[in-house]
Amino acid sequence: MSRPAERPRLEVADILRAHGDAYRRDHRVSGRQAKVWRHLVDCRTAALGGHVDRCTNCDRVRISYNSCRDRHCPKCQSLKKAEWLEARREHLLPIPYWHLVFTLPETLRPLALANPRVVFDLLFDTAAATLQTIARDRKHLGADIGFTAILHTWGQKLRFHPHLHCVVTGGGLTPDGRRWIAARDGFFLPVVVLSRLFRGKFLHALGEARRHGKLQGPGAKLHAPAAWKRLLDELYAIDWVVYAKPPFGGPEHVFRYLGRYTHRVAIANHRLVELEDGQVTFQVRDYADGGKNKRLTLKACEFIRRFLLHVLPHGFVRIRHYGLLAGRSVHTRLATARARLVRNPDKRQSQPPDPPLAWWQRLLRLTGIDFLRCPVCHGRLVRIPAGIPPRSPP
Repeated sequence: MSRPAERPRLEVADILRAHGDAYRRDHRVSGRQAKVWRHLVDCRTAALGGHVDRCTNCDRVRISYNSCRDRHCPKCQSLKKAEWLEARREHLLPIPYWHLVFTLPETLRPLALANPRVVFDLLFDTAAATLQTIARDRKHLGADIGFTAILHTWGQKLRFHPHLHCVVTGGGLTPDGRRWIAARDGFFLPVVVLSRLFRGKFLHALGEARRHGKLQGPGAKLHAPAAWKRLLDELYAIDWVVYAKPPFGGPEHVFRYLGRYTHRVAIANHRLVELEDGQVTFQVRDYADGGKNKRLTLKACEFIRRFLLHVLPHGFVRIRHYGLLAGRSVHTRLATARARLVRNPDKRQSQPPDPPLAWWQRLLRLTGIDFLRCPVCHGRLVRIPAGIPPRSPP
C-alpha cells in the first residue's frame, strides 16, 4: 500500500510568503490574482482549519489542515485529476489517438494577456472548427471525429505561451452513422492545411471581436484601422504552428497521457530547486537542446510575475470536449461509434453502479495513497469529530 508522497522541500507558496511584500511594492496584483495568491499561501495551513485523526493502534494523533482546492495550486490536483480521468476512461474508444498542438503566434500574446477570456475562447472555438472542418472534408477523412482540448498558457520557463493540446480520435464516424472510417497509418490530417485554416478562422473571429468592442488594449494597433490592418498583414504573412505528434498506441496510452496534461499548473513544486539570496532556481527541459534537463535561476519577484501570468479568469473552462466526445454526443454518436468498433460491448455497463465511496476511499482506489494509514505503526487513523476551525483573517 502506497504512502503519501513526501512534501517537497520548497513550494510556490513559500516563495509567495517570502517575497510577496517586495513584489507588491513594484507590481500591480489584480483581484483575481490576489485571490489565487491567498489560496496558495493558506493551503494546508491553520488559516483554512483542519481535522484531527487518532490511530486506533498506537494512539498517535495527526493534525491535517484543509486544502484550498484552487486549480492553480500545485498541491491540490492529485485527487481531482484521478477522478476526472476515471470519468473519462469510459469514453475512450479502442483505436489509436492523435495529439495535435495549436499555438498562438508571439505577436498576439500581448493582446491575449489583456483579453484572456476572449482570446482563449477564440482559440478553443477556431481550433475546434478547424479540426472538424478538415476531418469532415471527403478529401481528407470524411467523418465526424471526437477530441478533448486542453489549454496551457505556459512554457518551461514560465513565459506566457498560450496553446491547445488536442487529443483526437484516429478516425471518425460517417455522418449517417453507418461506418467508422479509420485514419491512415502514420498520417491523420495535413498540418499545413490545418495551420492555414486555423490562422484564417482565428483572425476573422478576432476581427469580429474587435468590431463588436470586445477587445481592450494594447495601444494604437487595436483602435487605429491602419495599424490594425498592418497587424493582420503581419499575422497572415507568417506560418502558424500546428504540430502533430506521433499517434498513441491505444486508449491506455491516451489515458496515461491525459494524466500528465489535464490538471497541470504552471509549475509543479517538485521542479523547484532552491530559494536563496532573493533568487529562485527551478528545473526546465530545454527542447531546443534535445529535451535536456537544465536549471534556470530568476529573481524571486520575476518568478512570481511569471507565475501570476497563468492565473485564468474566474470560472474559465480550460478542458473542453468536442465532436463525438461532446456532452450531448456521448450517449448518441459516441455510443454508435463504439457499436461500430466493438462487436461484443461490455455487458457490465448495464449493472447497477457501485455505492459511493468516501473521499479517502476514492483517493486510495485511484492513486494508491492510503491517507488514513498510520505512518508509525501502519494501523488505522480515525477522524475525531471535533475539528480545527479556520483561523480568522487579520
